[in-house]
Amino acid sequence: MAGFQPQAPIPAVVRRRAVQAARGALPFDLLLRGGTVVDVATGELRAADVGIVGGLIASVHPPGSRDDAAAVHDVSGRFLAPGFVDNHLHFESSFMAPADYAATVVPHGVTTTVWDPHELANVVGVAGVRWAVEASRGLPLRVLVAAPSSVPSAPGLEVAGAEIGPAEMREMLDWPEIAGVAEVMDMAGVLSGSERMEGIVAAGLASSKNVNGHGRDLAGGDLQAYAASGVSSDHEITSGEDLLAKLRAGLTVELRGSHDNVLPGAVAAIRALPVFPAGVVACTDDIFPDELVEKGGLRDTLARLIARGLRPVEAIRLATLNSALRLKRDDIGIVAAGRRAEIVVLSDLDAVTVERVYVEGRLVAEDGRMVEALPRDLADAPRDTVKLSPQPPEAFRLTVEGVRDGRAVLPVVGGARVVHWAEVEVEVQNGAAVLPAGHCFVAIFHRHGRRDPAPMVCLMDGWGEPTGAVATTISHDNHNLLVMGRDPADMAAAANALIACGGGMSVAAGGAVTAVMPLPIAGLLAETPPEETARTFAQLRAAADSVMQWQPPFRVFRGVTGISLACNPGPHPTDLGITDGGTGEVRAPNRPVRVLD
Repeated sequence: MAGFQPQAPIPAVVRRRAVQAARGALPFDLLLRGGTVVDVATGELRAADVGIVGGLIASVHPPGSRDDAAAVHDVSGRFLAPGFVDNHLHFESSFMAPADYAATVVPHGVTTTVWDPHELANVVGVAGVRWAVEASRGLPLRVLVAAPSSVPSAPGLEVAGAEIGPAEMREMLDWPEIAGVAEVMDMAGVLSGSERMEGIVAAGLASSKNVNGHGRDLAGGDLQAYAASGVSSDHEITSGEDLLAKLRAGLTVELRGSHDNVLPGAVAAIRALPVFPAGVVACTDDIFPDELVEKGGLRDTLARLIARGLRPVEAIRLATLNSALRLKRDDIGIVAAGRRAEIVVLSDLDAVTVERVYVEGRLVAEDGRMVEALPRDLADAPRDTVKLSPQPPEAFRLTVEGVRDGRAVLPVVGGARVVHWAEVEVEVQNGAAVLPAGHCFVAIFHRHGRRDPAPMVCLMDGWGEPTGAVATTISHDNHNLLVMGRDPADMAAAANALIACGGGMSVAAGGAVTAVMPLPIAGLLAETPPEETARTFAQLRAAADSVMQWQPPFRVFRGVTGISLACNPGPHPTDLGITDGGTGEVRAPNRPVRVLD
């Protein structure tokens, strides 16, 4: 399967042959006969045969009107849709390198992805983006890489493994493989007119490539200001009304499958509009490996949108024609003459059941599997990025500043995904806070070697009372080592398991490790094949289920990786303290608000 070039221009000789074949002067290379085309331009389902020459669709014509082809594939009773486009995602959330990700999603109809590798960039900088580009070559998946704009995502509130400013952005945008500026997460910098963010957005605008956004909780004048800056999309949709507000502000809405609780309201808002909006596209954003392998990623998102009320053609349009418009691509997104031969054969339209996938006019996947193995070389992947020594249990004590024994009021991160500032009265013994009921510790260790690695130990009251500890080096978006628990012995065991294996996720209970997911590539990606990665993660998730008190939709496993997302409004623990992306405030988690005695 090596040698695919889905980003290369269609050769003139192929297009010339396609013209002749469409007129009947030459036979097709391949004829898909007997199917029903999902016409995302008109909304029709219409019987038609599709003639292909090289990697190009040459003709979509009445059924049975042509039979001259080197090969004929019978697709009777099936639906022919354009290849799906995932408009915004992070391969890192699935722990998969590009070849493994492609092997997982192409059989489920995804032929184009827009990858924001800002996790890799936050660990190893521009070199991580270059590796993302190089590792994506030769695959039957078009990987459009977006240049990370948020390294770090909240300057002054966290320290990541690198920094990307206007100069680095201009360098990356000059690469032909870079599709635009990745999600602009430093909302405060954009709104305040920081020199760094103005320069990054200006570089994107000068390149004529997309400037993608992250407009969490923006409304009113702030939303208008964000759009006025040149940012032109948002995937941080919280409700149907939020979706409409973003559309009315002129933003492309990237409706994501990772937040299922938002989809019913979003579908209702879309269905209530007088016309179907061209400015809504589909994406997955973040999806864990077991879910990806089991459900197929974007395919599952489309099926859920249909189940919640979108017509099948409308849902598929979000991931095809609308996506092509967003990407400024007129060679993909529709089954029509002159477009690339990227075709998904569906046996069930409502369930979006994918039977076959064609890329560059070749059958590449059938019945959920690639026809051939993909090239897979991880030799040059970045490793050895956890620059920490083993930690003793004492490192996880919350030492209260200025108090040896007595009582004090400390700042607390309240809530899970929706956070707020809180306080709690604690007893202090031998200089350390006694953990109050209903609370837990979160410790953040800077792991990149760019500052003092001494941990920031914070109090949280939104996660119940864990009976063990969970640790992760995937902690958006600084990707420092985050450890959550109540018992320092559990927390030390979980942390040291990741320090030993070069990063990943782990669970500990009773002072011992009960599960570990090694992610040695930048502390983010696995070296194992997709099915093994999915199994290992499922075991880790089950171990976490046994020690955590989940309460969907916010207090869930995925939420642990977002605890330190400092760019969002409200308090978040980072390696610099408890920080607020809305106000820029930084508080020391061990400094009392009040000392009581």
